[in-house]
Amino acid sequence: MTTRSKTNDLLQQWVFVGPALLFFTLIVVVPFLMSLYYAFTEWNGVSEGVKFIGLDNFKRIIFEDTDFHNAFWFTIRFSVAMIILTNLVGFVLALLLTKAFKTRNVLRTVFFMPNVIGGLLLGFIWQFIFVKGFASIGEMTGISFFNLPWLGDAPTAFWGIVIVSVWQGAGYLMVIYIAALANVPKDLMEAATIDGAGRWQLLRSVTMPLIMPAFTVCLFLTISWAFKMFDLNLSLTKGGPFNSTESVALNIYQEAFRNNRLGLGTAKALIFFFVVALISLIQVSYTKRKEVES
Repeated sequence: MTTRSKTNDLLQQWVFVGPALLFFTLIVVVPFLMSLYYAFTEWNGVSEGVKFIGLDNFKRIIFEDTDFHNAFWFTIRFSVAMIILTNLVGFVLALLLTKAFKTRNVLRTVFFMPNVIGGLLLGFIWQFIFVKGFASIGEMTGISFFNLPWLGDAPTAFWGIVIVSVWQGAGYLMVIYIAALANVPKDLMEAATIDGAGRWQLLRSVTMPLIMPAFTVCLFLTISWAFKMFDLNLSLTKGGPFNSTESVALNIYQEAFRNNRLGLGTAKALIFFFVVALISLIQVSYTKRKEVES
């Protein structure tokens, strides 16, 4: 290949890749590098003066900031519940809606629709349901479940956020699981059935290993959704009652933009980023080892 052809190939690559790389650098890389700097400073986000304070922000977060510790503990508990339940509900829906019956396409659309609604709007809708709708049903039926203080008490508020998150995300995971289940070889299933495998054995020993790549993707998505949950938290409970349902994302927002401590908020965001990145890396590497070639 001549020097001129190499130059033309390189120019063509930059024409196609260059704009995307430029915008990625401006939107992602540069802000991330700036956040690395601001995490070591004391800055209110407005004034021109930025004071470098070294590791003081991180020391304060680790040893003194009980609100951040409580928010982190709530986020971990919420993430575990949301990840397990969303994947379980999405997988069960996928199993049911891969059966041959007339309304399955309509039901797929119905279950996927909550994912289309924005988080803030969804939160306000469910806030009305929890506060007004459940109370009305409880008065008419006398069922204690509907008379619970769903957003006014810490345990019920926690499960209220989990319910809405699962309701929103399960339909999206259902689509991924349906696509994976559709690619399971039917001759392999028939051979296992002829060998005497029951439904549970087919699911555990044949279907689940073959769709493990879908589990990898869905677990990664739900980990990301759960840890960065902000809009539902803000619209449903605003972190209450008494900060008992404040997520890390909401805590970072309050610190940076309500308390005007952008340096401290950036340090919290940086710690949060590395923790979530580590958890995601462990999850992906573990589930990748479980995958088998179909």
